[in-house]
Amino acid sequence: MRYFDDFQQGEVSEYGPYVISREEIIAFAKQFDPQPFHLSDEGGRDSIFGGIIASGWHTASICHKIIVEGLLGKAASLGSPGLDELRWLKPVRPGDSLTVRTEVLSTTPSRSKQDRGAIKFRFEVRNQHGDVVMSEVANALFARRTA
Repeated sequence: MRYFDDFQQGEVSEYGPYVISREEIIAFAKQFDPQPFHLSDEGGRDSIFGGIIASGWHTASICHKIIVEGLLGKAASLGSPGLDELRWLKPVRPGDSLTVRTEVLSTTPSRSKQDRGAIKFRFEVRNQHGDVVMSEVANALFARRTA
């Protein structure tokens, strides 16, 4: 179990991979982002993307899944007050193998609640070619080992 006190500014880790399928791209799009380039090969071909691509929100969800499985599920996470930045930089296509690189940007002990602290992370989702397809600056709260 990792606590707030165990994280250091500048620390870098990598988690994953997760391989995304055409079927899950379509299923996610049908439910949450039914734009033509997420729903079918034909809709994708008729778009600026030249083929079907995952919704950016799907990519963000996969990023979170990878982070929970690799980091948050083994840490004293207390949730998140939100994101400072979210960027979709390149399309995610069926068969892409996604990994997440995390960097601790800052650690700030709470002044009002001694049992916790805030950590600012940069997450970069990369495909199998090493291209950054999404970046995010996220804030997370963690319990302290010693209050």
